[in-house]
Amino acid sequence: MTPTTLLLIGAGSIAILLVLIMWLKLNATVSLIVVSAGTALVAGTSMTGLLDLLVDSFSSTVGKLALIIGFGAVFGRILEQSGGAEVLASTMLRIFGEKRAPLALSLASLLFGFPIFFDAGLLVMFPILFNVARRLGGPVLLYALPAAGSFQVMHGLMPPHPGPVAAASVTGVNLGMVFLMGAVVAIPTWYLAGYRLALFMARRFDISLPTILGGGDASERELPGKEPSFGAVVSLLLLPIVLIAGNTVTTTLQSSGAVPEDALWANTVRFLGDTAVALVLSVIVALVVLGYARRVPWANLSRIVDSGFMPVASIIMVAGAGGMFGGVLRETGIGTALADLLEDVGLPLLVSAYLISLALRVAQGSATVAITTTAGLLGPAVMAAEASPAQLALLIVAMGAGSFFASHVNDSGFWLVGGLLQVDTATNLRLWTVFTSVISLTAFAVTALLYLVV
Repeated sequence: MTPTTLLLIGAGSIAILLVLIMWLKLNATVSLIVVSAGTALVAGTSMTGLLDLLVDSFSSTVGKLALIIGFGAVFGRILEQSGGAEVLASTMLRIFGEKRAPLALSLASLLFGFPIFFDAGLLVMFPILFNVARRLGGPVLLYALPAAGSFQVMHGLMPPHPGPVAAASVTGVNLGMVFLMGAVVAIPTWYLAGYRLALFMARRFDISLPTILGGGDASERELPGKEPSFGAVVSLLLLPIVLIAGNTVTTTLQSSGAVPEDALWANTVRFLGDTAVALVLSVIVALVVLGYARRVPWANLSRIVDSGFMPVASIIMVAGAGGMFGGVLRETGIGTALADLLEDVGLPLLVSAYLISLALRVAQGSATVAITTTAGLLGPAVMAAEASPAQLALLIVAMGAGSFFASHVNDSGFWLVGGLLQVDTATNLRLWTVFTSVISLTAFAVTALLYLVV
């Protein structure tokens, strides 16, 4: 099919999806599956290959994501049921004060967001954020949105997250310089858009305190008894972060040749620091430290695990269906058609890097695919560019900024945020889609200014 036809099919599929979900009120997972199948068929996928395309796209999204979401929710439930979230919230409020609670939580998320991926970060932090909101009685978004903005900024702009790392590898740009320029861009972007904008938007949405990650009366806890110490809670929160950071450092050392690829200790550290493995191990340690060591019956611990898994089953399904829709848009060539169209316009390299990544993101949903595909398309131009090492790194940062623009219905992260906050699709489009768009634009503006002076 011609690029124009593919673009029309892509635009039409998104419009139909929004009509099904927002106007006809059809379940989001069902709508995504139906539209994914219809889009694939209209775009030329054979009936014999349709099922494989849909299942492969779904399973490739749900694979590790199901473990991360499931065990992240269980980890949060253990902290909440043991009183650990209450202890952490009380201590932070005592140190920083109630007025600075959103800033403190956003800064904590910014630091946690360096090694930990977006979805895992949300699931670890949100029980704590909800607990603070419950204690202070303010809008839940006042605490949740600045934290989510922090994770989004780090995931899109900073190594060791997969998009910037892969783009630097494809184009041959120095990863250390990408890290440095990414940090220089990330800090003002976080403060202006991830934090200040979040505070502004939080007061304009009336969202009830979610119950999906627990809450309620302390007398109903499955882990009764004395609340854990602040040190024990912080240690448990740091455990997955330390494991994931170990994976990151070891992977970087092996990639640079400083550590052999077949080193047993290094591969063991990488395995233990995989996000899914780190969360599973953290849940086991939390059950022992906050449960078994306090002589809590195993039946209570089993109920906590079950109660953590059950509420997020719908989130896993809709995230997988969103990944299915994004996979269809990728495999049918709709995203590539949009990127090729922008490449032919002849814009400056920095602008092209941002807009092509942005277009791919909007077209197919995956931030990692958007930035890596952009790097592949522009790789020869980047390598031939007469630019300083800092400017070359900023080209990668620009791709990262474009890769999280307008998170919407084809992005599994959109459904994860909406599911955790328990908001409908229309509200999430006005909230999360707008929020990520402004963060993206702010990041590119900062990148462009730096590009002119370095």
